[in-house]
Amino acid sequence: MTLLAVERIKLTSTRSPWWCAVLAFAVTAGFTALIVANSDVQAVTPASTQFAFNFGMMIIMVMAALAVTTEYRFNTIKTTFQAVPNRTAVLLAKTAVVALAAGIIGEITAFGSYGLARLIKPAADLGIDTTAEWRQIAGIGLVYFFAAVLAVAVGLLVRHYTAAATSILLVYILLVENLVRLIPTVGPKIHQWMPFTAATHFARAGGPANGHGPPMLDLPYGPWGGLAYFAAIAVAILVAGIVVANRRDA
Repeated sequence: MTLLAVERIKLTSTRSPWWCAVLAFAVTAGFTALIVANSDVQAVTPASTQFAFNFGMMIIMVMAALAVTTEYRFNTIKTTFQAVPNRTAVLLAKTAVVALAAGIIGEITAFGSYGLARLIKPAADLGIDTTAEWRQIAGIGLVYFFAAVLAVAVGLLVRHYTAAATSILLVYILLVENLVRLIPTVGPKIHQWMPFTAATHFARAGGPANGHGPPMLDLPYGPWGGLAYFAAIAVAILVAGIVVANRRDA
C-alpha cells in the first residue's frame, strides 16, 4: 500500500496528468459533439457516441509513457530504487496507479460523451438496453486501462527518451496498424491480430452496420476475446519492460 500511495502522489502532484485528462475529455467529447450534431436522429446510437474514443486514448497513453520517461529523465527513479531495492514491486505499483487513473479517465470520457450526445440529440434512441451497448460505453475504461499498461511498458523500454516513447506509440497507432492492411494477400489477415485492432473490436462490436457511426470489424474472435488478446499483449510487453529495467542501471 505504501508503494501505491507514493506512486499516486507522484502522479497527481504534477500538472501533466491533469492536463492530459482534461485534454482527453475535451478532444473526445468535442469530436463526439461534432459527429452527433451532424448526424440524423436515427443514426445516433450508444455506439456512435464513442466514435472518438481513440483520440482520448492516445492522449492518455502519452500521459502513461511520460509517467515513466520523466522519472528516468530527471533521475527521480534512481532515488526510488535506492529506497526500495525491489524494482519489480516499484514498477508494478506505478503501472497499477497509472492504469487505474487511465481507466477512470476512460469511464468519465465515455459517459461524458454519451451524456453530451443526449443533450445534443434528445430525440435520439440512446437508451442503454443491451449488454453490447453497456460494453460499448463502460468498456472504454478497460481499453484505456490496458492501453496505459502498454504505454508504461514502452516507457520502460525506451527510458530517458520521452519523445521517442510518444513517437513510437503514436506512429504505431496512427500508421503501422493501418498500413499493415495494404500488404498484398497477408495484410488483412495480419491486421486482424494487431493489438489495437483487437481493442477497437471490443469497443465497437455490435455497433451500427448501416454506415453510420464506427465501422464494423469482421474478426475471428469476439469482443471479449479481443480485449483479452489486447491485455495479453500489454502484459507481455510490460514483463519485457520490467525485465529490462531490472537489468539496466537506472
